[in-house]
Amino acid sequence: MKFSRRGFLQLAPGAATLPVLSKVAEAQAYPSRPVRIVVGFTPGGSTDIAARLIGQWLSERLGQSFVIENRPGAGANIATEAVVRAAPDGYTLLMVSSAETINASLYPKLGFNFIRDIAPVASITRQPQVMLANPSLPAKTFVELIAYAKANPGKVNMASAGNGAISHLSGELLKMMAGVDLVHVPYRGAGPALTDLLAGHVQICFVGMAGSIEYLRTGKLRGLAVTTTTRSEVLPDIPAIGEFVPGYEAVSLFGIGAPKNVPAEIVDKLNREINTALADPKIKARIADLGGTVLAGSPAEFGKLLADETEKWGKVVRAANITAT
Repeated sequence: MKFSRRGFLQLAPGAATLPVLSKVAEAQAYPSRPVRIVVGFTPGGSTDIAARLIGQWLSERLGQSFVIENRPGAGANIATEAVVRAAPDGYTLLMVSSAETINASLYPKLGFNFIRDIAPVASITRQPQVMLANPSLPAKTFVELIAYAKANPGKVNMASAGNGAISHLSGELLKMMAGVDLVHVPYRGAGPALTDLLAGHVQICFVGMAGSIEYLRTGKLRGLAVTTTTRSEVLPDIPAIGEFVPGYEAVSLFGIGAPKNVPAEIVDKLNREINTALADPKIKARIADLGGTVLAGSPAEFGKLLADETEKWGKVVRAANITAT
């Protein structure tokens, strides 16, 4: 069959719209197969728990499995790069944590740019930390700690989960803003750091709220302050550092990201479903049990928050000359 030039020109505009229509149709049908949520840490930690919580909700709401894939290593960079390199079709997602905002400055030769290459989908929760102290520390309150550290420079050891961890940078930010000299003692994870804190080998440590509550209730460790501008509803009797050091805040953020260029329709669908989850009383209660608060919002709001956190922690990393090793 032969087509005239006129007939071809009449067909061409309609043909040009076919790719657009097919993308819209794919987005409307999304998800039509299982979706991976890649987590940069081992199972059981705060990032993994948050991923599984939201993954189960999405599976039930959208009728497809949202499978958690743990790919630990290099401070979560292995997982992030895997998602950056994945097809931007919405079937590979990243469980974003504060690690990604820190790594942007901590690792100078990454094969990707987190802010440029990961599209923000939805924020989920923010989790403060608690400054925990061994009961043998002479200072019984946050104010007393600052006074003691200034009177005894270099005498207070501050444990962390490792160089560049949020627990480390929380302390470095405090050192900068309060003008105190705390000696950083890095460990290979929060578990070993807590073990030595309990034994009295180090005096203080910043620990996620979920990991702090048991030690506070049993009196094995003393809570001096939470790392926020105002007090936490979970631990209302413990003051916020921001009450004494205006502007101080160091929280862990969790949310969902995707490879750049993922269709906007898919981002919007996931964002709506996640925000619906965050309004559910059971989800809110579970997040509260983990020491966090829900953090609903648009993709643009999550993107701005990630950019702001990346800039903030970049300043701390550079000022304290922190390296990943």
